[in-house]
Amino acid sequence: MCGICCTVSFIACPGETFDSENDVNLQRRGPDSSQHLITCDFNHRYSCFFSGHVLHLRGKLTPQPLKDKHGNVFLWNGEVFGGIEISSTENDTQVMLNRLSDCNGEHDILALLSLVQGPWAFIYYHAESHSLWFGRDFFGRRSLLWKFNQNSEKVLCLASVKDCSPESDENPWHEVPASGIFRCDLGSCGISKCLQLTWYPWKSAADDMLTNELTLCEGKTPVVTEFPSFITVLKSENGILTTPVSPLNKEIPEISVEANFSNNSHNVTLEDLKRLVTDDNRKNAALLIDVLSEAVRKRTLYLHRNKEALLSDVERSANIAVLFSGGIDSMILAVLADRHVPPEEPIDLLNVAFMMKAANPQSTHLKNVRKAKRQSVSSMHPSNFDPSASGSSFDVPDRITGRAGLEELKAINPLRTWNFVEINVSLEELKEMRQQRICQLVQPLNTVLDDSIGCAVWFASRGKGMLTSNGETKQYVSMSKVVLTGIGADEQLAGYSRHRVRFKNMGHKGLLHELSMELGRISSRNLGRDDRVIGDHGKEARFPFLDEDVVSFLNSLPITEKADLTLARGLGEKFILRIAAMELGLASSCVLPKRAMQFGSRIAKMENRAEKASEKCSRLQTSLLE
Repeated sequence: MCGICCTVSFIACPGETFDSENDVNLQRRGPDSSQHLITCDFNHRYSCFFSGHVLHLRGKLTPQPLKDKHGNVFLWNGEVFGGIEISSTENDTQVMLNRLSDCNGEHDILALLSLVQGPWAFIYYHAESHSLWFGRDFFGRRSLLWKFNQNSEKVLCLASVKDCSPESDENPWHEVPASGIFRCDLGSCGISKCLQLTWYPWKSAADDMLTNELTLCEGKTPVVTEFPSFITVLKSENGILTTPVSPLNKEIPEISVEANFSNNSHNVTLEDLKRLVTDDNRKNAALLIDVLSEAVRKRTLYLHRNKEALLSDVERSANIAVLFSGGIDSMILAVLADRHVPPEEPIDLLNVAFMMKAANPQSTHLKNVRKAKRQSVSSMHPSNFDPSASGSSFDVPDRITGRAGLEELKAINPLRTWNFVEINVSLEELKEMRQQRICQLVQPLNTVLDDSIGCAVWFASRGKGMLTSNGETKQYVSMSKVVLTGIGADEQLAGYSRHRVRFKNMGHKGLLHELSMELGRISSRNLGRDDRVIGDHGKEARFPFLDEDVVSFLNSLPITEKADLTLARGLGEKFILRIAAMELGLASSCVLPKRAMQFGSRIAKMENRAEKASEKCSRLQTSLLE
């Protein structure tokens, strides 16, 4: 994982004053190596400044930018997990540059990028054609931002994270759309003072949703609504990228389901799930386990490990961490990681909680009265959460399910060291770190939801909390460079409440339409933000549920074999995943209903209970101005 940056200027050579204003932010993403490079072309009157900051994860430490014998320059923020052969001793950045150097024209470049399985964002300067190529993978799992400014020497800026210069307010950053690859023609820009971009879209089953214009819509189209007058954007009619996943199976059941829905999850038990399972269900779940386990294997073993540390008697540090709520997604990731992480290594379970306000005594009494009238359920069940009965102001729903999940993991493998890291965040620290770091990482996204999730993920992935071991509680900081996150499961398996609403109103057809949009917009709604937030700690986010083979497998199944939203919460959503969890030996966590991170961690409405998730967040704006 790296911090990469490139700026294009309409001047022949920028001189010593042409430096990166964003080095601090980029170096936090890549603390192991930093390097700059300038390319000037006096005949065509343009120059490019490249800045690369490397987090060493695989093979030999390879500083960036890389430059080959032809003068081509490469910046790579990615991981090759498949599609291109890379040995355990090779560095994928060097392999990718070698392959690009062998390409003969745009078709070869596009064919190469179509092969890569794994997350990536890249910038590639091809000297002979005076072209600058850049883009993100199909899902947008790595951040890449752009901004344009005709009235500055830096007319095009590309970077993993935005800078904080006053100029950014006048010329805002946007996320480079994960709708394809872009090529900038530099050969004429310095003379014409204009930039021409060519857009090479992904060729997929969703092509009917793409348009020739760069407009905002529900499909995988660019999110920039308009460009400055000196920018020309053309859609390529010939060169295309091949979509790396199979199209979504839109088969609709012949028998329509009656609207007999239940959202009640209070009485859902593991026995309820067992009674629903068929042999076909088990077969599909076994196939899912196989493909997901392979995705986790790559993401836990494709990592530089200190062999001397493994052989020593000193206390070992974890190389792998899981964003851990105790919910079904993070539980499955932890179980599968346990299969592949060397047994002598600990696994860090990062569990974040935001301090709850003291409850009103009268309100607490009324809640207890109502609670006594309800049927009792398992104390770990989040729907039974009562903060007034909690022994700590940090005993939020995700902390309770996290502790229960820890016990399940200990039962599955008592020999593994499971580091359950309790990350407690006060209101004061939240405000302080939002202003210092988080606000600029969440940007250019700016909603209340982005603020809540961005802050929660930033504190969780920082890994600074309390760890209880052998009866002793001590301060602990996770040193793992890889963080596994469960994002992608809900989007594919109808885990969100909006999926139930759409199914209730429009049946399977409406649900399929909703799911078909989910992965198309996940880059702009989630992944760029999460990559920036996690990367700020010099750590890499890895997303097993968004592995190309996992997505292709789930896309191949009819919707009825993945989810049954006529069933209660805790059963119907992510139905196939619940069966897989049961087959892996999990128990109570198999039937936990979905609880979004912002609610489970109790950050939502912590500062303003009246605001809505989709509203523009004033706290992000004021933090930037303070």
